[in-house]
Amino acid sequence: MKIWHMWKGTFHTIFGRVVKEMSDHTGLSESDFGILDRLILLGEGKLRQQELADSMDWDKSRLSHHLKRMEKRELVVRNPLDTDRGVQVEITSEGKLALDNARPFLFKAIRKHFFEQLTDQDIEVITKLAERTKEDL
Repeated sequence: MKIWHMWKGTFHTIFGRVVKEMSDHTGLSESDFGILDRLILLGEGKLRQQELADSMDWDKSRLSHHLKRMEKRELVVRNPLDTDRGVQVEITSEGKLALDNARPFLFKAIRKHFFEQLTDQDIEVITKLAERTKEDL
């Protein structure tokens, strides 16, 4: 349990530092970034709201409230789908610009707070562990 708690604590510390640094420079929260990033990576700029919720492991209500706040900031728009009762979420040009501006800060923070702390041997061990544990999923 000691190793488990140490692992979780380390992850949360690094993750928190990375998110804070990105947010301080861009004004995007981790959730904002996650939504915008998924819209581009998974849907070429647009996804059904339910697909987006599933990809983030969020319930429909949580995502809906967050998207409402993002719409007010003109980062995304939601449009009803003609074919059914679904809703499509689309990144706006402002959202794309915010994402593009955030990525360099995120990458720099990940490098600073994670990769620069590791040796080549550490990276090899972490990679092997990630590959081995991924197989169980």
